[in-house]
Amino acid sequence: MEILQFIHSYWAYLVLVVLILATLNALFKFFGNKEFEARDFRISLFALITMHIQLLIGIILYFTKDYFSVIDEVGGMGEVMKNADLRNLIVEHPTTMIIAVALVTIGYSKHKKKLVSKPKFKLLSIFYTLALILVLAKIPWNLWF
Repeated sequence: MEILQFIHSYWAYLVLVVLILATLNALFKFFGNKEFEARDFRISLFALITMHIQLLIGIILYFTKDYFSVIDEVGGMGEVMKNADLRNLIVEHPTTMIIAVALVTIGYSKHKKKLVSKPKFKLLSIFYTLALILVLAKIPWNLWF
């Protein structure tokens, strides 16, 4: 389990870098009226893949850390919600990250249906930017530095 936590922690750096790259790529190309190329497709796809891998690792960690026992030990979800650290760890971080992954997935799926560059970059820009904001909001920064 410690190895999985290590992987989850350090894979997050890659996810963040790739998501920032994919978001900035989409934004710059959208506002620059650039053509959608194979490279843009690969960047957005790599962001999607890295985020899904991180989600799978996170889900495995969530259930192997046995947070359900922690919830019982503190007296239920009501007590968890009163404790900012536990609430973040058990509820807010996982929920927000799942939403971020869903946004990237939706943006990626929708952009593939568009035939011209501008709408492709628009969808990627919107969904990837929203996902990036959520990821940045819920990264446990105190553990990163």
